[in-house]
Amino acid sequence: MRTARRRKIGSTRWLQRQLNDPYVQQAKKDGYRSRAAYKLRQIDDKFDLLRPGIRVVDLGAAPGGWTQVALERVQPEQSGGLVIAFDLVEISPIGGAVMVQGDLYDDAAPEALRAALMGEAHVVLCDMAAPATGHAPSDHLRTLALGEAALEFARDVLGQGGAFVVKLLQGADEPAFFAALRARFEKVRRMKPPASRSESTELYVIATGFKGSGDPE
Repeated sequence: MRTARRRKIGSTRWLQRQLNDPYVQQAKKDGYRSRAAYKLRQIDDKFDLLRPGIRVVDLGAAPGGWTQVALERVQPEQSGGLVIAFDLVEISPIGGAVMVQGDLYDDAAPEALRAALMGEAHVVLCDMAAPATGHAPSDHLRTLALGEAALEFARDVLGQGGAFVVKLLQGADEPAFFAALRARFEKVRRMKPPASRSESTELYVIATGFKGSGDPE
């Protein structure tokens, strides 16, 4: 009974937060599938990563908010660019995007993504997060593991000078991950977009100037 009560209270709080969240309300007005769309808009406004004509892979794309922003800025139908939305779960089609479903830990998924890319990627986005356990160190490590898998994929598909954006939860193992990024990219910077909730420990790492897939110096 105590467990059920906690779930009910937590669900009520989540609903209240959603109803009072200005980004949730704005997403409905703007036609975005999630409030997370504004996080990518704010990141891209600062770092200017998404441009017409480039090839973008959006890892952990469901429900599609980041993909929608990427489509707005890449304009694939007009520019010849490409936006690929990838997730473990099925995503409702988004006009202009290539949808790929799979598990990044399954060898078949990266192969399918490479086939869909038909060349090198300019930007790899990763907003993946493991289901929350409520235990901060565990959530940090689980999300970091997803980030590491995304980085491994990015190293295989990015062209010289490409960019990688990944979500992390703050924790003790950040330095090693940052070191791995700095070995592969010219610049590695952190950002907590205004659209991130203040109580959240999430941050985004923006790595630009990919050095290539060879052994790091």
